Amino acid sequence: MKQKERILTKVEFQMMSILWDIGHPACGHDILERYPDPKPTYTTIASYLRILYEKGFVEYTKREGEGKTQWYKAKMTRQQYTRQTMQEVKKNFFDGSLMSMFSFFVKEEKLSADDIQEMLDEINKQQP
Repeated sequence: MKQKERILTKVEFQMMSILWDIGHPACGHDILERYPDPKPTYTTIASYLRILYEKGFVEYTKREGEGKTQWYKAKMTRQQYTRQTMQEVKKNFFDGSLMSMFSFFVKEEKLSADDIQEMLDEINKQQP
């Protein structure tokens, strides 16, 4: 996958979110059904699924006896995509420094010492 293709556009992310929420292979009609109003046309959904396939974010299969229907499945989880994207942000904006990235968000979000401690406590609860 090329560098620029590793990033989803807003619409592509919305479609991937629907696929991630569905959690199993889905056809274009399944995605369209879950799309918020105003819903795009089916052909728009099909076009974006093709783009996502070409970018390597989804794969598809056809089921015997179901005609031309293609069943799409995400090739990475939401967590994997988030991790990849955040690693790119860290590398490109913060020279690879997690401390610089964290400091930026602490300042930008005006986090208090209590907020930071609450985050640390939550992290410690999640570790085995």
